Amino acid sequence: MDPKIQQKLIVLGSIILLTIVLVMSSSYVIPPGHRGVLVTMGKVSPIFAPEGFGVKTPFITDVLPVSVRQQTKSTEADCYSSDLQQIKIELRVLYRIPENMIVRNFQDYSGDPFDSLIAPRVAEALKEVTALQSAEQIVKKREEIKSTALSAARLKIGNLIVIEDLVIQDVSLSKELESAIEAKMVQEQEAAKAKFIQQKAEIEANTAIIKAKGEAEAIRVRGKALQESPGLVQLQIVEKWNGVSPLVIGAGGSGANILLPLKQ
Repeated sequence: MDPKIQQKLIVLGSIILLTIVLVMSSSYVIPPGHRGVLVTMGKVSPIFAPEGFGVKTPFITDVLPVSVRQQTKSTEADCYSSDLQQIKIELRVLYRIPENMIVRNFQDYSGDPFDSLIAPRVAEALKEVTALQSAEQIVKKREEIKSTALSAARLKIGNLIVIEDLVIQDVSLSKELESAIEAKMVQEQEAAKAKFIQQKAEIEANTAIIKAKGEAEAIRVRGKALQESPGLVQLQIVEKWNGVSPLVIGAGGSGANILLPLKQ
């Protein structure tokens, strides 16, 4: 091959390669659910890049994607109750970075603020809340503890991060404390059961008294009615008679007060 043609091909190939490198270094793609932070020679741009394709200054500008989706991470806090019992709480934090705070979070907390901002504030909030409750109440009122700690953590973090929720996974106590709380809960359940049985017995006794009083009152009313109207007994017999003559017709067989069937 002619050396001149070979030299031209080398130059052309170099130009094409340089063009490809130039195009690749001057463009970027931000994946869905992310925003881009532009850093030019160590200086962070105050405006983030939206998801999708974009262009930048080649070679000197880097685009770093930051997730704005909800994220979930685990952490733990060593707390003390109001009765000075050590309690270890394991939890999961659901959070996301707002768009308008992406650049600030990247500058102050290296893009992912969980370890440097979220975890310490959540642990601090939990310690403040548990310090006001006994160990037993912390175990019994997990949902209340979580809600109060969530509100406190949101106040501490402000608008830098959106804390969606806290999920308490485990509350660890010493074995001795767990046994003591369990024994107390069993005693409370037994006491509640005994109180229920007592209340049931009292209700049944009151019902029996009311029933007995009602029956006594009914007997008294019937007796008084019989005294005032002796013919009431005969009326009741006639009302209840089924038309069949009785086998026994009276005391001493005298036939007094005999009832005979009516003929058509």
